[in-house]
Amino acid sequence: MVKAYGQEHVYKHPWERVTSASWRKFSDPENKRTLSHIVEVDTLNHKLDPESGKLYTTRAITVHAPGPWFVRKIIGQDICHCVESTVVDARTKSMQLTTCNISLQKFLEVEEKIRYDPHPDNPNEWTVCRQETSIRIKPLSALASMAEKVEQKCAEKFMQNSAKGREVMERMCKYLEAESRGIAM
Repeated sequence: MVKAYGQEHVYKHPWERVTSASWRKFSDPENKRTLSHIVEVDTLNHKLDPESGKLYTTRAITVHAPGPWFVRKIIGQDICHCVESTVVDARTKSMQLTTCNISLQKFLEVEEKIRYDPHPDNPNEWTVCRQETSIRIKPLSALASMAEKVEQKCAEKFMQNSAKGREVMERMCKYLEAESRGIAM
């Protein structure tokens, strides 16, 4: 069984500001409380392709393990390690992030895809964010009958964390807007 969902959000900020906020959202100390599920973020590599002008980045993200507390007890882990791969194409104004877990794969597979593009109705001022997430609980003998319920709980938690992420992105965009105008916040 796979639980999948998609969300779309419009930031009323230009693409450059939204993508800058995306890079900075984990490092801002004020956001640590809101994004309390994030334990650590490390950049593993980044490469700028001189021919295409695309930036390729890979980050390691450590999070508190998703799902209900009893699942964390059963699997014996409180944290989950993930890899985020990002491609930024400044020429076409596209930023694509794909994140998947690399630990807990015997129990759980999560893949999140986020894409930021200029909004078609107002490309110079607004940015559309499209997010797709799939969650698959692998059947365990002890959890086989509960896998669907566990997937639902995980999906609910991911949706809550997505809302927190959008809140942080909005705050970062406003901060960057003020910064570009020379106003201290």
